[in-house]
Amino acid sequence: MESKLLIEKTKELFTGLETQIKNLKTEKTNQLEFIQYALMETDEAIRTIKSWVIKHDFDCWENEITFFKKLKPLFIAKYIYFSKVVALLSATPGSGIKYKKKLYEQEFEKIHYFFLENTEFISYYRRKATYLDLKYFMRFKYDLDVKLAPDFHNYDERFSTSHDHLIATILAHDQYELFLKKQLQQLKETPPGEPSYATSGLQWTAPKVALTELVFALHHTHCFNGGNTSLSETVKWFEEALSVDLGNYHNTIAEIRNRKSNPILKAAQRKPYCLS
Repeated sequence: MESKLLIEKTKELFTGLETQIKNLKTEKTNQLEFIQYALMETDEAIRTIKSWVIKHDFDCWENEITFFKKLKPLFIAKYIYFSKVVALLSATPGSGIKYKKKLYEQEFEKIHYFFLENTEFISYYRRKATYLDLKYFMRFKYDLDVKLAPDFHNYDERFSTSHDHLIATILAHDQYELFLKKQLQQLKETPPGEPSYATSGLQWTAPKVALTELVFALHHTHCFNGGNTSLSETVKWFEEALSVDLGNYHNTIAEIRNRKSNPILKAAQRKPYCLS
């Protein structure tokens, strides 16, 4: 396959991928389900272009730079973005407004840190500079005098250059930031009648260890969803409902388990009594 043909086929594949994703968004009403299917479609497209490129020798450096600077990052950016959204949505089902807001703010901080860590290259990319392209976007070549990703040597050098993944991450973070802003805006527009633990008047005023013991006992006696819920989900619910941060509750639970006389563990070992 000639290099120009490979580039044209890659462009066509990306156009087709965007069409597939657009159709999926119409078909899948559940946001998480849509993102998961979009992630699978993106993964398949990446595998396709990889199968083309690992066997290909570009006929000139211009075509190689075009592929690794302008085309491949489009696919990888979508994969990174969809992966982040899947992880975020999977971590917030049924969570209260306060917890979601805190989580979104933490994600914003990660994006901010990424941009700070890569300011120099981001400036190079945003300005559409080209004077270092031969170092950044050619396979089997990298300059130890420029900043490289810590896991650079884990990349498949037949399908990677030193900086194409960084461009993909920039594009993914741009899109992810817009997604987070939209999610925050939706929280602000939550109808007043919708339950919000953040506005509850109840607060836990006893020692936190006492609440941790209570949560531990209720969880292990299958009092929530017939036992089909994780301990972390149960903890999050109580933290939201009672406006308390239980911190590293795993350490507290470890101490509870090590007690010689422990009524909590005895209760947990009994036959579940909270099943409906």
